[in-house]
Amino acid sequence: MEKILILDDEKYICDSLEFALEDNYHVYTSQSVEQAMEILSNEDISVVLLDLKIGKDDGIQVLKEIKNNRSEVQVIVITAFGTIQSSINAIKEGAFHYLTKPLDMEELHLYVEKAIDYKSLNFSLNNLKKLVNERYSFKEIVGNSEELKLMLKRVEKVIDIDSTVLIIGESGTGKDLIAKALHFQSSRKDGNFIVVNCAAIPDNLLESELFGYERGAFTGADKKKVGKIQLAHNGTLFLDEIAEMDLQLQAKILRTVEDMNVTPLGGNTPTKINVRIVAATNKNLEEEVKKGNFREDLFYRLNVIKIEVPPLRERKDDIPILLNHFLDKYNKKLKKDISGYREDVVRILKEYSFPGNIRELENLVEMLIALSDKNIITKEDLPKKYLLKECLSNSDDNIGENHICIQVGTSLKDTEKEVILKTLACYNGNRQMTAESLQISIRNLQYKIKEYGI
Repeated sequence: MEKILILDDEKYICDSLEFALEDNYHVYTSQSVEQAMEILSNEDISVVLLDLKIGKDDGIQVLKEIKNNRSEVQVIVITAFGTIQSSINAIKEGAFHYLTKPLDMEELHLYVEKAIDYKSLNFSLNNLKKLVNERYSFKEIVGNSEELKLMLKRVEKVIDIDSTVLIIGESGTGKDLIAKALHFQSSRKDGNFIVVNCAAIPDNLLESELFGYERGAFTGADKKKVGKIQLAHNGTLFLDEIAEMDLQLQAKILRTVEDMNVTPLGGNTPTKINVRIVAATNKNLEEEVKKGNFREDLFYRLNVIKIEVPPLRERKDDIPILLNHFLDKYNKKLKKDISGYREDVVRILKEYSFPGNIRELENLVEMLIALSDKNIITKEDLPKKYLLKECLSNSDDNIGENHICIQVGTSLKDTEKEVILKTLACYNGNRQMTAESLQISIRNLQYKIKEYGI
């Protein structure tokens, strides 16, 4: 049962309100501010019915004190001397609602119920914000390698700087996690975090997605649409895979970044915006500029603060930490109770190059946990491609552990042939496993076998 506190210096008012509410709520009454504050400190009060005049005490000051000490408590102000100004003052100081005497009991019940609902909703929202902040905090960027520490130190320095940020890194390294941490740990966290994947939206639709459009701007525009840039006002716009953006659209984005205003398609009036731009790419933008695929002026405008995310192969010491992190995550998600990995599993995975980086490692752990019927992950659970190096290191004619001996100056054709031969030998001639390990199609492998006369 929800708890209500009535604070009024007239006892008969307290008694009559208690009588009206006691069937639905646990009601406390007080004729003094001191006693009311003691009740608030000891009980989980949901709503306070507060008179604006409590003897010599000013109800507005009492309201401030309640909100300072117990911000989640909803306060409904009641008074016989209601004025527009006193109503405004009460609402400004955080009152949920304002009622004048004599009270309409049906109206009182209605607003008490609404105040309780609002408190519950507010509590859920605050919990959600807390979870979001935890989910996108630096704690989620797991690892202890020097490469990672240096990158995070740089990120922390620019967390509340509004300069544009360019995040560079291979696919699967966690560029999106860096962008989310930049937003949700910054002073902009209460604003929107808008993500636009420039590679996933066709060029002819990307402009309207970003800038929005007025009704009638083009065929099919039967109503106005607000663009992603405008939705990010007072927040962050994350342009993922920025290198895939069309050159013509790059010019328009450049103007937006420089002027901080946006004009929808079919519109004439620009709207001022306050947006932090974070862009990410897995390509070398300087090379793309030289090739004519990316505007040089936009590159320099985006590249104010550059954050390079190291690939997993450069932070191998983080693999055991990441393995345990994903083990905890997917044990909970998949309702499993797998205790860990055998030592040889960790060793094998530390030797693997992980071209798909952290995303590949996470997907692997999820698959291992989902399919495992044991309480520990063993070498036998690993897909064949992760065992290739170990297989090669155990072959009779292998020179040097985990290596194929190729002399410097060997042609690419002969090198490719040797790699195919060794991989086929490792998998006892199984072409499907060989193709998967080499990350080529079975058809392409068969073509190579025929070409090299294997």
